[in-house]
Amino acid sequence: MDNLPPGTLLGIDYGSVRIGLALCDRDQSIAIPFQLYERHKRHEEAEFYQALVKKERIVGIVMGLPVHLSGSESPKSKEVRKYAQWLSQITALPIAFCDERFSSAFAWDELKAGGLKASQRRKQLDKVAAQIMLQAYLDRPRNTSASFGVESLDQPEPIQE
Repeated sequence: MDNLPPGTLLGIDYGSVRIGLALCDRDQSIAIPFQLYERHKRHEEAEFYQALVKKERIVGIVMGLPVHLSGSESPKSKEVRKYAQWLSQITALPIAFCDERFSSAFAWDELKAGGLKASQRRKQLDKVAAQIMLQAYLDRPRNTSASFGVESLDQPEPIQE
């Protein structure tokens, strides 16, 4: 599945300490920064995502995939893929991956242009990066996938611990 179903999508800019979250409208035309989530124990994260999916009526998840400038996957990509498998299992939602190269740099520039001080930008950076990545997913032509750095995780696979 290259496209996620119609409805609200959750964009995730994954980090080991913090996770930037963005949402889109039900028409999947515009993404907005939503929240910065501080990482917790897995069972607490599971509860958080399950409640979020229910409250916001989320139908799919777009995960930012960190890749090298060449387009090859980074070691962090494996970590993101493993997290995505777990997330798909606990939410029962389909997941698509989107190339997140430069999303943090673009977010930093946008926040700087908005007049925020560096300390204020750091607090907003991850959720704005999630918004930029999710918007890139929404803006891609609907009839292509891999050529625009988008791929899907169709079925949850068992997680190798």
